[in-house]
Amino acid sequence: MQADLMSTSQLNIIILAAGKGTRMYSSLPKVLHEIGGMSMLERVIHTAQGLNPDSISVVIGHGKDTVRQRIHAEVNWVEQTEQLGTGHAVKMALPHLSAQGRTLVLYGDVPLIDQQTLRDLLNVAGNDIGLLTDVLDNPTGYGRIIRNQGQVVAIVEEKDATSTEKLINETNTGIFVLPNHKLAQWLNALQNHNAQQEYYLTDVIALAQVDHIPVHPLQVRASYLAAGVNNKNQLAQLERILQQQQAAALLQAGVTLRDPARFDLRGQIKHGQDVSIDINVVLEGQIQLGDNVSIGANCIIKNSVIGSGTTILPNSHLDNCTIGCNAQVGPFARLRPQAQLGDDVHIGNFVEVKNSTIGTGSKANHLTYLGDACIGEHSNIGAGTITCNYDGINKYRTVIGNEVLVGSGNMLVAPISIGDRATTGAGSTITRNCPPDQLTIARSRQKTITEWVRPEKNDNN
Repeated sequence: MQADLMSTSQLNIIILAAGKGTRMYSSLPKVLHEIGGMSMLERVIHTAQGLNPDSISVVIGHGKDTVRQRIHAEVNWVEQTEQLGTGHAVKMALPHLSAQGRTLVLYGDVPLIDQQTLRDLLNVAGNDIGLLTDVLDNPTGYGRIIRNQGQVVAIVEEKDATSTEKLINETNTGIFVLPNHKLAQWLNALQNHNAQQEYYLTDVIALAQVDHIPVHPLQVRASYLAAGVNNKNQLAQLERILQQQQAAALLQAGVTLRDPARFDLRGQIKHGQDVSIDINVVLEGQIQLGDNVSIGANCIIKNSVIGSGTTILPNSHLDNCTIGCNAQVGPFARLRPQAQLGDDVHIGNFVEVKNSTIGTGSKANHLTYLGDACIGEHSNIGAGTITCNYDGINKYRTVIGNEVLVGSGNMLVAPISIGDRATTGAGSTITRNCPPDQLTIARSRQKTITEWVRPEKNDNN
């Protein structure tokens, strides 16, 4: 019956995200601070979406305009103009709730709550109240769960608790499942006669007792799943937990991590077999790694696709690029957005590639900038070459054919085209198209001035 209820009962979700986050000491709204490369609020919304609810409402207040600008999700935005407590915040979302079914209350600063925990809570709650609890060695600061003969009858906030109640270590996480047909009645009955002078959502537990509606508690299987973030220290602690989980999952899937404690995944990764990742590697956004990819130490890779057999040597930065199979990049290489490398391409130390395509087997091994270029197959770009693609207003393309040899120290002033199997002499400044199969040299004739006197410093200066 509970499994059927999970799939057929209407489900509304409310995410409370109106708090200021004073202890973050930041101008950024608290829920927009990131964990694992995603804002806390985005992460909670993503988890909520996985439950296939009928609606998701996000209650915003402090920094509401910034929150709406940064979060791109199909949700109902609910404004809480005055922060008068969690009960008041949920009440603001009442117009977006169905008359029947259930409402799940989540928090935008509880980023690691997972779908399995929420599904378990929904199944435990049925059509009654579900309450996610935790048992803490030090419950200071948390609302205490009050039981009578084992049944939950109330929740008392820390500031309102008696000395005896403060000894209770079963605490409220704030995550509830509530029956919609009673919710409006309970919210309208809330009073703010407490130390905070706020309308507590937790007071619906006592009101439910009057209406003889059972409360079904579920203890969270790990405290971090329901842990809220109030300061940067707590955010850092949850970040480490998340990274440990992600590293463990990758190891379980066969990825070699040289040191799981020195690896960060701030996005999502798809990978093949026999992938090896060295220390201090940061992967951001959407990453795809083929079989036998090797990533050296201290690399940062963002939104990139890397083909099978490719090696990324240490200290390389890759951003929104595509690399073919059996290529080699680095060390100390930088691939900027729209860099597209074919199979067997070599990009060496201190080479920068931006908005360029490089064909199969081509190489640029040393001290080179390739911007807005199209390079064919099996061409070699000499050390110190620069595609001069920008005149201060417009950018122009450089087209280099197949099997081209570009000499060291070349300035390729775009727009130009270099034909197949052409060769350019070292130290050339190329300003016009180069024909195929020919040697092109563009440099002044060397001469020695015999009468020249080298200037010397005056001892009186």
